[in-house]
Amino acid sequence: MFKIGEFSRICRVPVSALRYYADIGLLEPQHIDPFTNYRYYSASQLPRLNRILALRDLGLTLDQIKQALDEQLSPEAMRGMLRMKQAEIERHVEEEQARLNRVAARIKQIEQEGKTMPEQDIILKSIDPIYALTIREVVAEPSAVGTLLGESFAAFGPRGIQPAGPPVAIFYDEEFKPAHLDVEIVLPVAPNVTENVPMDNNRQLEVRTVPGTDTAASIIHKGDYDNLTATYNAIARWIEDNGYRITGPSREVYLTAPGDPAGTLTEIQYPVEKA
Repeated sequence: MFKIGEFSRICRVPVSALRYYADIGLLEPQHIDPFTNYRYYSASQLPRLNRILALRDLGLTLDQIKQALDEQLSPEAMRGMLRMKQAEIERHVEEEQARLNRVAARIKQIEQEGKTMPEQDIILKSIDPIYALTIREVVAEPSAVGTLLGESFAAFGPRGIQPAGPPVAIFYDEEFKPAHLDVEIVLPVAPNVTENVPMDNNRQLEVRTVPGTDTAASIIHKGDYDNLTATYNAIARWIEDNGYRITGPSREVYLTAPGDPAGTLTEIQYPVEKA
């Protein structure tokens, strides 16, 4: 038999790992001297250790390995365990490939702009559902979006309703039509707001939950709304360069109002998925 240090040199496994394997019952010493507490291992234990290392290399946890070795799993059970690990690794590879694409896109952006840091950064984020008062209309020009937003806020006054978050505009048109914008104004409110709010011209703000999305590309625009086109172009290039496609209507989140000391900040969001 071999002392633990000798066995460690033979199998190329650190003593600390051998001790831990013994503590969890995965690979116990062949013998422990009752007087010195020295641990001794046998060459006959090498096949089990090699199997542990082989399964560890596949990414299985020590608990899974112990289950596989001690419970004599059926081929079907072992195949199922490995398929779960395979799916986990594939997801990780996809995530890292997406990260690699973003790195390549940032390098390309630096080369094109000649700057270490771009003017605007695009990130991926999830969007939570929004409980809100909403109104959807077709307006005749982009500036009418602001008018509709102002009319919606004005309807809050008589009822004492306070917004629960920044207002959002959702644009449903499949193509840009400056004289025909299908837009929904979304005003987040507290859950205790349960009734629709009347507006003029027989219109009303309707209570509804606006669905969220798992993945959206997001960019922050700083400045006047008249200059939004450049920001839309930037996020469109990012979506294409990083291998995504748009899966739903764009949103504008008005983080600050015009005249705010912090400046006018607008977040543009596009639901996306891998192309």
